[in-house]
Amino acid sequence: MLYCVQMEVNIPDSLPADRAEAIKTAERARAIEIQKAGKWPHLWRVAGRYANISVFDVDSHDELHELLSSLPLFPYMNIQVTPLARHPSAV
Repeated sequence: MLYCVQMEVNIPDSLPADRAEAIKTAERARAIEIQKAGKWPHLWRVAGRYANISVFDVDSHDELHELLSSLPLFPYMNIQVTPLARHPSAV
């Protein structure tokens, strides 16, 4: 099952800088792990924002939720999920 996932990160100013950096480092490592597992085939930065548009390829809604909620930045994200279906004109 394919999903378009839009994520925008909003780290509060009250979070200490060293803690924010540690979370970002852990986020990079987890994102790479999920990509190498083949579950996150596309990851695109949204220019000018701390945001991305991604495509996830997972077996279920539950698997998608588990992956997203495993991201260290998850508590600081606004996430929009759109299920994708094959377009009849796609080559």
